[in-house]
This record gives sequence, structure tokens and C-alpha cells, in this order.
Amino acid sequence: MSTVQLVHPPYNATLAYLSAKTKGDGYFGGSSGFHTVFWKITNFIGTIGVQGTLVADPTINDWVDITLTSADGIGAVYSMDTTGVLTTVAVASNTYTTPVTLAKSFNFIGNFVWVRAKVSDWTQGTVNVISINR
Repeated sequence: MSTVQLVHPPYNATLAYLSAKTKGDGYFGGSSGFHTVFWKITNFIGTIGVQGTLVADPTINDWVDITLTSADGIGAVYSMDTTGVLTTVAVASNTYTTPVTLAKSFNFIGNFVWVRAKVSDWTQGTVNVISINR
């Protein structure tokens, strides 16, 4: 699933965007539940995430935010246990509070029937593309 390019209008506003739903691994009866989301943003301030549902014909209340993990560790949150072992903590979404230009990918696992992109608290910049693959 790829979205069209989204450009924030030239006036002060906080915007939100939900993409159309796209078929997840669970739609096809897949058992791995493995998905990848990729986004490319330019001068962006806001939050980008992914939602999923297990419901075949979802309503607004059937969607949940999906936990994303970064394969490269860039921008990830870390935790250290009492023995000094450093582990990556998953992040539910990416919030950018200063203008950011980047391309980023995340993996998530779940037998979601439908998945969609979610942009919130968007105050500036361009979402060049958001792509979700199963």
C-alpha cells in the first residue's frame, strides 16, 4: 500500500491522516504475521504510526496502534537491565518534534486482517510516501 504524497498546507494547523485499509497477513490466512512499513518524510513535524485490526469489517473502534521495532536501531529506545544488558524497546510510533527529513523502515508482527498508516499531530512538512508490505 502506498499513499499519495501529503503536503502540509501553508497555514498553521494541526492535521491528522488515516490511510485506506490494506490487506494484512491475517487476511490471507498467513501464519508469520510479518509486515514492514516504510516512510519517507521531508521537513516533517508530527507523529507517524501504523494501526491494525483483527476484524473483517472494522469500525472506528476496532483499530489498535501497532508496536513498531527498528531493525537498524536508529531512533530506537533502549533499556538496560541490572546486569548491564542493553536491549531495544519497541516504540509505538515515531514522533518528530523538530523538522526531520529521512527514510525509515520498521517491522511488526501480527496476524492483522487489515492495516493502515496513521499520521497525527502533523504541523509541518511532507509525507512523501508510506508503504506497508506483508
